[in-house]
Amino acid sequence: MKKALEPYIKLAPFIGIGIVVVVIAILAIFYIQRGAHVELQGSVQKVRTLALDENSSAALIDFRVLNPSDYPFVVREAAVTLVEPGGKTLEGMIIAEVDAQRLFDYYPVLGQKYNDSLVIRTKVNPHQTMDRMLAVRFDVPEKQLQARQGLRIRIEELDGPVSYIVEGKL
Repeated sequence: MKKALEPYIKLAPFIGIGIVVVVIAILAIFYIQRGAHVELQGSVQKVRTLALDENSSAALIDFRVLNPSDYPFVVREAAVTLVEPGGKTLEGMIIAEVDAQRLFDYYPVLGQKYNDSLVIRTKVNPHQTMDRMLAVRFDVPEKQLQARQGLRIRIEELDGPVSYIVEGKL
């Protein structure tokens, strides 16, 4: 029986070395590619709400984004979804930068406008952190907006990758 296993015993060190070489190669590939995944990470810093009329309201969302990749992230599109306490979702309509500034001018109760709005073609450079704002209109009363489970910001990159920034425990 020992003679039958002898060829395999002689091959064991070479098989072990081969496995180690493959593992090292895989780890090297992952290490080299660590900054190639284009995405944004971020968090919602502050949400202010405003009743526009009895059936609609606005959410002014200040958030921070970080581009951890080695490539720039250029914004193609942004969207905001309201998640109600029951889990129902409602898509909001983005308010233009000029109109967002008017909201702050006309409604001093909102306080100061801290950040520029996130607009199409906003470029987040590699490893850069920036603060931005989105003003969004929802067709729900302000009370319903304030009772939300959370808000989900969807930011699409020019070449297709999508990133999400969420408020609350979504």
